[in-house]
Amino acid sequence: MDKKFEQISLKQGFMKHNGGVFFKNISDTEYEFKSTINENHLNSAGITHGGYLSALVDAGAGTAAHRTANNAPCVTISLDLKFIGASKVGDEIIGNVKILKKTKTLVFLFCELKCNNKIITSASGVWKILKEKVSDFGPGG
Repeated sequence: MDKKFEQISLKQGFMKHNGGVFFKNISDTEYEFKSTINENHLNSAGITHGGYLSALVDAGAGTAAHRTANNAPCVTISLDLKFIGASKVGDEIIGNVKILKKTKTLVFLFCELKCNNKIITSASGVWKILKEKVSDFGPGG
């Protein structure tokens, strides 16, 4: 498997606008992604906004689901997050994804975000594997 991080936020959209996500495959069931916190990721308390952490998990874990599904398009069905710690400007956030199960139509996974080797967010999620291209669903996907 490829062990180098690659920028996956290449198309215009939410995550590219927010600084992008770097991603790498560890194994068939394990993936890693990362992002660096900047000023526009902060809330009024000066720490990383939970909405950004949620979007980061959704993008990184969603990419893991996509790759696990042989690059078929996948959409998030469910994402349960626990915010455990904080991060600030300049911090590198590392996400680790473990695929728990893949069926013909679903991917179940667990994800942790770490900052300075401490867990700041944990998440479990379910992704639906689509047979059609996302663009077939009309505007908004």
